Amino acid sequence: MADCGCKPTPATTREQRSTLWIALWLNAAMFLVETATGWFGNSTSLLADGLDMLSDACVYAIALAAIGRGDRFQALAATTSAWALSFLGLGVLFDVIRRLFTGGEPQGAWMIAVSCLALAVNVTVMRLLARHRDGGVHMRAAWIFTRADVIANAAVIVSGGAVMLTGMRYFDLVVGAAIGLYVLREAAEILKEARAARLGAGTCSAQRPVS
Repeated sequence: MADCGCKPTPATTREQRSTLWIALWLNAAMFLVETATGWFGNSTSLLADGLDMLSDACVYAIALAAIGRGDRFQALAATTSAWALSFLGLGVLFDVIRRLFTGGEPQGAWMIAVSCLALAVNVTVMRLLARHRDGGVHMRAAWIFTRADVIANAAVIVSGGAVMLTGMRYFDLVVGAAIGLYVLREAAEILKEARAARLGAGTCSAQRPVS
């Protein structure tokens, strides 16, 4: 959101930076845990969730670079994040198709255990980011990514339970595909907000008096 000259205070900038660093390291750690478990446990939804964590870590890194910068740079950072998220969503859908023909039986217990840990991490990060979601489009993009992760974690937990109860791997594939589609939807939302921020920044520049 363009503010036509309003700048965050140094204290706010430091708090945003600290929050994003915490979010980045937590998501990077969970990326390693979830992708490894998803790969060896034959779980598409867990692998998708792990890749989503990596995408989030990249988003937080981009948001860190945007702190203290102008509205145009922040909008560009959000746009870059959205395109990264789009490629991730498409990659997840590709993996769903691949595992439909070649995948093994997912391990429901591992899916639930790891997703519960990921859910705890993402709820913590989302609460930290909620205080800064109005601090620029780059911060709102980070919050939107985390919100998507919370929903994805819950879906994987449900999927793991269904796999354990029925022994059918299709629940895992359905949830993996749903995560991929939801990721694409979130990317479209961020692109829309980034475009609005760019237009707002252009309006501010046009209205700024020449000294």
